[in-house]
Amino acid sequence: MATASVMSLMKDAVPGIQPVINEASGEVLDTDDFNPKKHLDFKFPSKIHTMADLNLPADTGVSSVAVSEPFHLFTEEAVKRMRAEIFRQEVWENCQYSSNLAQCQLRGFAAKYAPFVYDVWKDPSVLGIISNIAGVELVPEMDFEIAHINISVKSEEQKAEELEAFRDRSLTEADEGIAGCPWEDDKPIVDWHTDSYPFVCVTMLSDCTSMIGGETALRTGNGGVVKVRGPQMGCAVVLQGRYIEHQALRALGATERITMVTSFRPKSHTVKDDTVLTTVRPISNLSELYCQFSEYRLEILEERIRAQRKAMRENESRGKKFNTKMLKTFLCEQETFLAHMNRELVDDDLVTKGCIDDSHLFSGFAKNKRKRIA
Repeated sequence: MATASVMSLMKDAVPGIQPVINEASGEVLDTDDFNPKKHLDFKFPSKIHTMADLNLPADTGVSSVAVSEPFHLFTEEAVKRMRAEIFRQEVWENCQYSSNLAQCQLRGFAAKYAPFVYDVWKDPSVLGIISNIAGVELVPEMDFEIAHINISVKSEEQKAEELEAFRDRSLTEADEGIAGCPWEDDKPIVDWHTDSYPFVCVTMLSDCTSMIGGETALRTGNGGVVKVRGPQMGCAVVLQGRYIEHQALRALGATERITMVTSFRPKSHTVKDDTVLTTVRPISNLSELYCQFSEYRLEILEERIRAQRKAMRENESRGKKFNTKMLKTFLCEQETFLAHMNRELVDDDLVTKGCIDDSHLFSGFAKNKRKRIA
């Protein structure tokens, strides 16, 4: 969806899409920096589902945690501030992307255009909350992946038509005792995929009071599909999305669904980093993406080499025999690490803008679903 049409829809056909911002016409939003005491409203999730709960091996990823139930994270004031920055004209003009997975996304804008949003996801209190839920100490994947925005909008007329069609279908199925393909599976907001990065925190920035659907569907290890209910405004979900096939399901009853997705990786250089760029290459400024990806990967390598060198020196000072086998194992691991990194840095002219293939999917189920919907 083109920027102009989205902005036109927001201003004209869908007055409800920016109620939070319009409400500010009679009030002035604070311009102070992010303050966790003022802007956080954290309540621990009611349940955290493990990889084992989804019939996936506990050692599949970087943590035994699969996904949390939605939990309160931000105050209304914080959501207003984030929305105000997201709807800046320069963000839409310079940072909007679309693909065969999702029609409208905003990416790579936080560091340059959204100081409040950027500070939120760099704050130690927020990082502590996300890490505690994830079961592993995390840091933002890179600046470019702070606050990726997924946007789905519709007019009041479209909203009413969809609700009427949903009611008609429900009545027909009830009268005839049949059940067809789930309605929300017809046009997902984001189709079946795995994330490029180990963990994500998905935050809802829309009013979901009257919303029907909007859950996240997760593919289990035994071939089933489970759904995690969508968060309410200011609430979030933590998901180990690199290792779980999932889909953002369609939502009815609202003129907008805007989610903020911030990606995370383990802080420690001793934890594996399975980051791929498959789903983000075609919807990114490659210069920024490749530079930041290369920088943090080389930092990991640097830390590993320093740690290895320190261990060698300590062993030598204690008079221990040089462990050739251990060093060769270390070198092989780093060769694999570098080879993986090299594969992800696809030449710019070989990247097709907006076209994400299915190589990131694990199962034939998800691949077939994507083909059917396409």
